[in-house]
Amino acid sequence: MEPPFTDAEGNLSSRPVFRDGRPVESREAVARRDELIERLASLPPVPGALDQIVQRFGTDIVAEVTGRSRRVVRRGDRLAVEHRAASANLAETAAFMDDAKRVLVFSEAGGTGRSYHAELSARNRRLRVHYLLEPGWKADAAIQGLGRTNRTNQAQPPLFRPIATDVKAEKRFLSTIARRLDTLGAITRGQRQTGGQGLFRPEDNLESHYARDALRQLYLLLVRGKVEGCSLQIFEDATGLKLMDANGIKDELPPITTFLNRLLALTIDLQGLLFTAFEQLLDAKVEGAIASGVYDIGLETLQAESFVVTNRSSIYTHPATGAETRLLTIIGRRRNRPMTLEHALDYLADAWAVLLLNERSGRAAVQIPAPSVMLDDGEIERRVRLIRPMEHHHASMKIMDESHWQPADRETFAAAWNGEVVDVPEFAESTLHIVAGLLLPIWKRLPNDSTRVYRLQTDEGERIIGRRVSPDWAANACATATCSLTPHEAFSALMEGRTVLDLAEDLQLRRVRVMGAHRIELSGFTDAMRDRLRAYGLFSEIISWKLRMFVPTDGTGAAVLAKVVDRYPVARIGEREAT
Repeated sequence: MEPPFTDAEGNLSSRPVFRDGRPVESREAVARRDELIERLASLPPVPGALDQIVQRFGTDIVAEVTGRSRRVVRRGDRLAVEHRAASANLAETAAFMDDAKRVLVFSEAGGTGRSYHAELSARNRRLRVHYLLEPGWKADAAIQGLGRTNRTNQAQPPLFRPIATDVKAEKRFLSTIARRLDTLGAITRGQRQTGGQGLFRPEDNLESHYARDALRQLYLLLVRGKVEGCSLQIFEDATGLKLMDANGIKDELPPITTFLNRLLALTIDLQGLLFTAFEQLLDAKVEGAIASGVYDIGLETLQAESFVVTNRSSIYTHPATGAETRLLTIIGRRRNRPMTLEHALDYLADAWAVLLLNERSGRAAVQIPAPSVMLDDGEIERRVRLIRPMEHHHASMKIMDESHWQPADRETFAAAWNGEVVDVPEFAESTLHIVAGLLLPIWKRLPNDSTRVYRLQTDEGERIIGRRVSPDWAANACATATCSLTPHEAFSALMEGRTVLDLAEDLQLRRVRVMGAHRIELSGFTDAMRDRLRAYGLFSEIISWKLRMFVPTDGTGAAVLAKVVDRYPVARIGEREAT
């Protein structure tokens, strides 16, 4: 080969050398090529995933529905080529559904038009654990394959398990499937996770608004040089994406889809580095949304020690089919798990943690630092977090300075904390109102503040799936008096914060937040009512030079509320956003 040279465009190049019309080969290069070929030829063949499964478990256990006419199988200590008839797919499907074979492997080519769910009429009604081994490039094909093991008239739904290697870009395709399943769930059930069947975690959808926020944060870190191992120049050269212009960072940064597609062209090391940084930011976004209570988790399974249906009412009957929409009143019993003193004292590992005692109520709390927030006027509000035996909440430093919380020594704090823990009842009861059954005809009549769907299982084994509604909506939806609120239901509804009770003589009950704690306040009372209300069990406080009266929120609250409602009947049940 001639010596290298530079062409007109400045590129380094070379030309082959010919002698008598034949190219001149380098003996060293030829020797190295032949040695490499011999080494490759001496390596044992690596079977594909399908062959590994068939050879590992055997054809007596594995039913293969792929459309292959030949396959390599293991017979004793050797491998042999087996020819398969055109009707093999039908026979293999029948063997799996009849429980003659425990494992089924199917592909897009061999699985067209077939179902593999735990059908009630089939002998094999075992739980299907569906492994998505090769999602491929088309999300539609993968979704269609997932649907073959999840159909109607089945004994139980399947468990989906996606499989991926440590190549980060492979998650790009799983993300597309997750997004499509999320969309399918939103269309079919009015919420998201139903379509995904719990297959993906929240952070697996790489095209959600949480992912977009995380990507923008990643771009800012790249511009500032905060991503270890990848500078801005390396990122722009490898991906071809430009984050800066003459005025600084661009206003229109590359979208999430472009970023994910460019990851596919990167080296494995750089791909893993960028994707790891992106995943960490995405996890933080999702965890922050869940912690703050603003994350929509879609279908939620309610869990408790006990669920008992106390009332069933039909609120709609379809004229053609006779299908009913039912309003269920359910009592849920949950075990209280207060924080122990040892766990509370563990917060003292933080040098800024302070043990507090409320001089007025005698309650104990641990104060730890909390992130500051920016108010609408641009002012920074410093906040702390108060840890209590059964709850925790944030409070501004300004409120804390004006409160009755004072530092306490360890012994005084321990006595007050343990006293509160002992007073916590073992169980707490709450009332749920679930609209189940035929939902589509009355969907627009249901509250539009939340379209989340809940599911639970009662003590008698009944599975309930439906929309949760507020107590006031439930009371107004029923035409009979049997659906009126009981004192316990009214107390639970008020504590949830979505219900306002208007009583006789212009009285009103609603949940308010006072000194960081939720209370039930009675407003509209006159001076002549004070002594009677105190006799019923209400207590009063002067706050900002105004007398306010509250219903106790402990175990006596429902009984006190019953006395108030008996004397001042409920005139109207209103609904408001929770505070």
